[in-house]
Amino acid sequence: MQPNAEFDIIVYGATGYTGRLVAEYLAQRYGVGGEVKWAMAGRSGAKLTEVRAALGAPDETPMIVANADDPAQLDAMVRRAKAIVTTVGPYQLYGDKLVAACVAAGTDYLDLSGEPNWMAHIIATHDAAAKSSGARIVHSCGFDSIPFELGVFFVEETAKARLGSYVPRVKGRLRAMQGGLSGGTAASGAATMAAIQKDPGLIALMMNPFALTPGFQGPEQPPGDGVEHDPDLGMDVGPFMMATINTKNVHRSNLLLGHRWGKDFTYDEMSVVVPGAPTEFTAMGADVPKPGEGPSKAEREAGFYDIAFIGIASDGRRVKVSVKGDRDPGYGSTSKILAEAAICLVNEAKATPGGVWTPGAAMGTKLVDRLQSNAGLTFTVEG
Repeated sequence: MQPNAEFDIIVYGATGYTGRLVAEYLAQRYGVGGEVKWAMAGRSGAKLTEVRAALGAPDETPMIVANADDPAQLDAMVRRAKAIVTTVGPYQLYGDKLVAACVAAGTDYLDLSGEPNWMAHIIATHDAAAKSSGARIVHSCGFDSIPFELGVFFVEETAKARLGSYVPRVKGRLRAMQGGLSGGTAASGAATMAAIQKDPGLIALMMNPFALTPGFQGPEQPPGDGVEHDPDLGMDVGPFMMATINTKNVHRSNLLLGHRWGKDFTYDEMSVVVPGAPTEFTAMGADVPKPGEGPSKAEREAGFYDIAFIGIASDGRRVKVSVKGDRDPGYGSTSKILAEAAICLVNEAKATPGGVWTPGAAMGTKLVDRLQSNAGLTFTVEG
């Protein structure tokens, strides 16, 4: 992190749908030039001016023009910030130059990536250099994967307090949700599929829960690929679309925390099956929005999610917690989570060294507390 930078945070992609929501949240909660010094950035000055006016943000809200394909513009931008928050995806198409610029400058970087093939590439390419420069590169700072990754962190800390030790087995279960995928997430999925078609070898990476833990391959994990009865919930559960990315981030967190939860740690995610209803996000079908599009304010505010985490000790004792969000996951909640994660990283996690991080491993309890105070999330011990 650059401690003396002009801005705490620059929101890159502020003219896109999700980036606009991040900028709107910062403007409404923190104003301009106060507790959090932030700026809007994108590739078009005219569009930035238009969005700033549409948000009702003050005219003095700083704007920065930078094109994702112009390394000089990116370099100039990142040197003005302690942290860059980017919503410009798919990241495997538009993220490489920005990450490289942040690593070179020692500037922190946060994104919404759910693209494990690209994230594995970033770890291999930039982790060592980021450790040298002090840049903290933090992927997956939205609904994927913060509520899940921090949910595991929270249930493990609860187990330590209640049972006396961390537990080797955690189950994540999406109990209820309204709202769904963002257009950017759908586009990232499409880009990943295209990458797999070019390089079929990526299939093994996508299927490996330990794809983001280079040098470590843990035990076989529960497959989560069928419908089964979960006695801890008293409900049937089935495959959960986001498990492919979330489980990888959880295992990377365990690695980064020095295998705090054990080298034999197992984790799976599934979604409660509602009889007669499509599972997980499949109900959206062809209605997945295009990048730059999304639900109305009323739809975002009507959304929510509820995830249970069950920690199981070797002797069978259990703890149960929940993580709940007060907005639709893909937009309303994600935009608040991303903004607050950036503030937490810059202000409250200064001791975290450079490298490619997961949010939970980088910020831990500090991020749990900030999300509960500001972002509409609740972390609750249920049993």
